Amino acid sequence: MSLNKRFIIVTFLFISLFLELPSVSCAYTRAEHNKFQRSIVDFRSRLNPKYLKVKRQKTKYIIVHTSELGLKYTLRVVSKGKHLRSGHRTDGGHAHYVIGRNGRTYRILDKKYIADHAGLSMWRGETDLSKTSIGIELVGYHYGSITDQQYRSAGILIDILQGVYNLNDQLVLTHSQVAYGLPNRWFRKNHRGRKRCAKNFVRAKAGLGPSWMYDPDVRTGRLLADAQLSKVFYGRHKVDPLADQANVISKRNTAWAIAGEDFDSTTTVYKFPNGRLYTGDQIADKVGWNHIPANTVVMLNQESDIKLLQEEGPIKTVSGGITAWSLAGPSYNRKTTIYFLPSGRIKPGSMISDWDDLPAKTRVIIGYKGPYRLHKKQTAFRIAGVKYKDQKTIYYLPSKKLLSGNKIKDFSQLPVGTFVFLPATL
Repeated sequence: MSLNKRFIIVTFLFISLFLELPSVSCAYTRAEHNKFQRSIVDFRSRLNPKYLKVKRQKTKYIIVHTSELGLKYTLRVVSKGKHLRSGHRTDGGHAHYVIGRNGRTYRILDKKYIADHAGLSMWRGETDLSKTSIGIELVGYHYGSITDQQYRSAGILIDILQGVYNLNDQLVLTHSQVAYGLPNRWFRKNHRGRKRCAKNFVRAKAGLGPSWMYDPDVRTGRLLADAQLSKVFYGRHKVDPLADQANVISKRNTAWAIAGEDFDSTTTVYKFPNGRLYTGDQIADKVGWNHIPANTVVMLNQESDIKLLQEEGPIKTVSGGITAWSLAGPSYNRKTTIYFLPSGRIKPGSMISDWDDLPAKTRVIIGYKGPYRLHKKQTAFRIAGVKYKDQKTIYYLPSKKLLSGNKIKDFSQLPVGTFVFLPATL
């Protein structure tokens, strides 16, 4: 063998070995570790007693998820169990930890036990990764942003777990990287893309080094690639996973790209631009998957309170599984999204920091400016002009009643102190 050939082989082996070397994780101090561990909320007593605790034989991975729910329902699902298409519920135990949007962390299951979090999964040919991994749920949606508080808590928690189990950064993966699906209408073979979970997780913000440069199971032909996820995780020029308009159907952002295997689930709701609602299992017969209109909004895990999504007019309500994100999408934290809390307080989205504790029955209007206060010299007409009776002009009475202009019969009877909100485009 010539010296040149030997040099090329040795260089290739060196590069391959380098790619497998442990990455340096974010180093937090012992004091930060201790403070964080003391702050963890112990939720283990809420675990479904039917869940069978089995000790893990070995720990090879840490898998990060997005819960696709608000905090209350995330905690309920991972502890008590989740709804299945058959109408049954699982026995819970679907994560070891949950991290709320304010960074508060909950321990669901002792880290030594197997949590049922990864489902149908594969990495480097190994399947059923729940048996060899720790699952961390970040409250929120894969088509939304993860908060700085969540990244800090996730970074410290991962740093602690890496120390306990001697795991390098490349062994920290997202659910969307490891989940795979069986053949369906989009794929003729087993494939990636079954879950979109945590495709928006930016590793550097959690203090982690780069992940893999390729999908080992796609490279070996065990699985077909998912085009969108391949670009997000392994593209030469990494794409912004939030580049498409959140959970809104477009030419590039299909039902599959948003919902993955849950595209036809009874708990996935499609809200058409005309306001009509369909669950995933209704689309094939009533609409057809190729006829979903652009700008249709896709909402995941809508197990209850579907009627609230059908509210007519601009006033919406946060309740149960209907979160601020469900209603406002990426506009949920903007100053033009106004929240009316049950306490009577009014807050723009830009002034709310703790989304986990946003109370049920909070009402929302999206795309508004104000408030403008009514008084003797400042009438509804002076504020809103000819639009003062319009459905899109919103009045908030001192009695905490919220009304559209077309619902008010006698404007002369509006009490002093009433606030008026106008569409931001006016």
